[in-house]
Amino acid sequence: MPQAGFAPALQRIVHISRPVLWINALGTGVVGMWLAGSLWQWEALPLLLWLTLPFNLLIYGVNDVFDQDTDALNPRKGSIEGARIRSEEVRTILAAVLVSNVPFVVWFAVALPPAALGWIALYVLVFVFYSAPPLRFKARAYVDSLSNAAYALPLVFVPYALGAAPVWPAALGLMAWSIAKHAFDAVQDIEEDRAVAITTTAVRLGPRGTALWSGGWWALSTLGFALVSLPVAAVNALIAGWLVGSLLRDPRPETGHRLYRHSIAFPYVAGAVAGVQLTVALFFGLYP
Repeated sequence: MPQAGFAPALQRIVHISRPVLWINALGTGVVGMWLAGSLWQWEALPLLLWLTLPFNLLIYGVNDVFDQDTDALNPRKGSIEGARIRSEEVRTILAAVLVSNVPFVVWFAVALPPAALGWIALYVLVFVFYSAPPLRFKARAYVDSLSNAAYALPLVFVPYALGAAPVWPAALGLMAWSIAKHAFDAVQDIEEDRAVAITTTAVRLGPRGTALWSGGWWALSTLGFALVSLPVAAVNALIAGWLVGSLLRDPRPETGHRLYRHSIAFPYVAGAVAGVQLTVALFFGLYP
């Protein structure tokens, strides 16, 4: 680690886990609990804790280990948008991944039903092999984007863990949303990925083509959300439409980077709209 001592090492581990992006896993897990019909269930606590530092360290730590070449060329690494690791940190990162995740995996294996375990296993495997060889989805055009549908899986395994059925229109809508967002966010990295021969969806399609690809998936996500909540669908359509339109007007990687901070805010805004509706409905007994 760059500095000696427990506190700096922990700070470094947290940085690698990209706290600004924890909302993608933790927020989805909370919404999954609410869609299961309760404002709070203690049985969900281990899952929600796992979806903070442990799971995010798993996906982003593994990503950083296998992306050292491209990250070294990427000017946005080393900020809140992601760490730039050194080769001597690899063993420490992988050890931290194991130490933080294995206790949760053991607990899940003992406490959760098979349906939840199966979806959790798929969730972990997709994100590990997004970065890790031999599959390394992130270097395969279209597969890189499609694999990010897994971000929606807490809407499936959290309800199953709590003995409820998933709300499939919401889950499928979020799958389409995640496919779109991954490709859109990768536009800013086109030059760095191309320099190390990584052919992402964004590299293959270019900024304009990626805007159209993401726009199509965001349109599908809007349809899925409309089956659950018209306000959420409307907010989704407005933000997605603005992002896609902005990139189409100036289709360059630099535009993708400029829009990235708005893309980061997207799930916070849409999630807040969905969360407020759900909590109010649950509080007043209007849902489920």
